[in-house]
Amino acid sequence: MTDDPVEPRESTHEWPVSERAAEYETGWYTGGYDRVVQPDGSEKNYYWAELPDAVVVVARTEDSLVLVDQYRPTIRERCLELPAGIVEDGESYATAGARELREEAGFDAAGVSLVEKFWCSTGVLKHRRGIVFAEGLEPVERELDDNEFLSVRTVPIEDALDVARREPANDATIEGILLAREEGLL
Repeated sequence: MTDDPVEPRESTHEWPVSERAAEYETGWYTGGYDRVVQPDGSEKNYYWAELPDAVVVVARTEDSLVLVDQYRPTIRERCLELPAGIVEDGESYATAGARELREEAGFDAAGVSLVEKFWCSTGVLKHRRGIVFAEGLEPVERELDDNEFLSVRTVPIEDALDVARREPANDATIEGILLAREEGLL
């Protein structure tokens, strides 16, 4: 094992796309496939869903994290998770995070900063996620969307990861807490 940081690898072979098809549009995401020429010359369809960028907010009070409790129809479970939402056109991750925190949890933050941005589930999704950190929270009126039925909870920082790992665990919440912790923000 080496202590040297891993250097990004440059692609030595661009896999050409011989065909690209969007098979369905939902208004929220697009699904389709790319027919790709693989390195051995064979071709294969790689299916994907393209979603807008999303933001996840790690919002810290003095000694707690702000979470939202909401029902997720997709998995038919109630989830306790970090506030999150779609990045709207023209927004940065930090701006979107501040807006989502205000709308969902009812807090304005004195400061919101980007912790990390990355691609999600690269085997099937064309989707980027940004994790932002918010601090200096002041209560304000919530502005829930018409499909948001959620309640706000706070969890002590020292318990947050354990709470996030309880079923049904949420990837974005675990990632957000771990990344903020790694950056020394928690």
